[in-house]
Amino acid sequence: MKQVLQQFMLDGQALSCERYGDGHINRTYLVTTDRPRRYILQRISRAAFHNIPALMQNVAAVTAFLAARCEDPRMSLHLVPTREGGLWYQDTAGEYWRVYDFIEDSICLQAPETAEDFYQSAVAFGSFQRMLQDFPADTLYETIPAFHNTPDRYRIFHEKLAADRLGRAAQVQREIDFALAHEDEAGTLLRMLRHGELPLRVTHNDTKLNNVMLDSKTRKALCVIDLDTVMPGLVAYDFGDSIRFGAATAAEDEQDLSKVGLDLALYRRFAEGFIPACGTLTKEEIETLPLGAKLMTLECGLRFLTDYLDGDHYFSVSRPGHNLDRARTQMKLVAETERRWDEIQRIIGEFLP
Repeated sequence: MKQVLQQFMLDGQALSCERYGDGHINRTYLVTTDRPRRYILQRISRAAFHNIPALMQNVAAVTAFLAARCEDPRMSLHLVPTREGGLWYQDTAGEYWRVYDFIEDSICLQAPETAEDFYQSAVAFGSFQRMLQDFPADTLYETIPAFHNTPDRYRIFHEKLAADRLGRAAQVQREIDFALAHEDEAGTLLRMLRHGELPLRVTHNDTKLNNVMLDSKTRKALCVIDLDTVMPGLVAYDFGDSIRFGAATAAEDEQDLSKVGLDLALYRRFAEGFIPACGTLTKEEIETLPLGAKLMTLECGLRFLTDYLDGDHYFSVSRPGHNLDRARTQMKLVAETERRWDEIQRIIGEFLP
C-alpha cells in the first residue's frame, strides 16, 4: 500500500491507510497524512469493470465539468493525479488504483433516517442532472454495456430459462409468468429514445442514498459519489432506481411479501426534490418518470430471477433462494406500482409544465 500511495501527489506523508465504507465492488481506504490531509484511495474492481482506463476518462471528464460549476469544492469529487500526471496507477499485479480528496464535514447514510434525508438525495441527483445538462452524453463510454437495456435483459432471461440448468423453472412458474406478461412494455423507454421523443442525458445509474454526501451540520445535499456507472442514459433511469430502492416499505430481500409496498409519501417527497433540482426537463421526460420507476424495478426483478435460474452466479447470496426472494420483492413492487398508478400519475402531474 505504501508503494501505491507514493505514486500519487498527496499533501504530506501518509500516516495511516485503513479500510473505509461499506462498498461491495471497489476496495476503499481512508488515508491520513501528516499535514494533516485526508484522502480516499480505491482499488477499482476488474471483475465489475472491463475497461478501467475508459471508465476513468469518464470520471475525469465528468468531475472536471462539475467542479467548474460548483461554488463549494465539496460539491464535486476531485481526483488526485499521479506523480506522472495520470488519473490512475496500475501496479505490478495489474490492479488499478485512484485517489480522491476526502470530502470533509460530510456524512454518508446507508438508509434515510428521516424523509428529509431522502429528499436531499433527490436534490443531489437532480442537481447532478442539471449541472451536466450541457455535457455531451454521447461522448461517455458505456462502463457496463446495455446496463439498462431491458429488452436485452429479457433476451438473457429467455436464454437462461430455456437452459434451466438446475431445473428450477418448474418451481417458479408464477414469477416467470409475471416477467413474461410485462415483456412487451419493457422496451418502451428505449423506443421513445430511438424515435427522438426523449433526450439522451448523462445518468448516474446507481442512485441510492449511500451514493450521496450530506453536509454533517446542515444535512443538506453536497455531492454525488461513485461515478463508475456514469453513462449515457435517460433521466427516468435515475429517478426510477431511487424510487425502487428508497420508496419501498421493506428490504430488497424481504421474505414476507405482505411487508412489501410503496410509500407514496416518500415517492412524492423524492419527486419534490428531484424534478425542480433537474432544472429543465421536457414534458415527455416528466411524464415517463413513473414508467422509469416501474421498469427499473421490473428490470431488477428480472435480473434476480435470471440469476436464480442460472445458479446464482452474478449476485452474491447468503441463503438458498436468496435471489428468488429478491425477485419476488421487486415483482411485488411492480404490482403495487400498477395498483396505485392513478395516484402516482396525480403526484407527477403536479410537476408538468
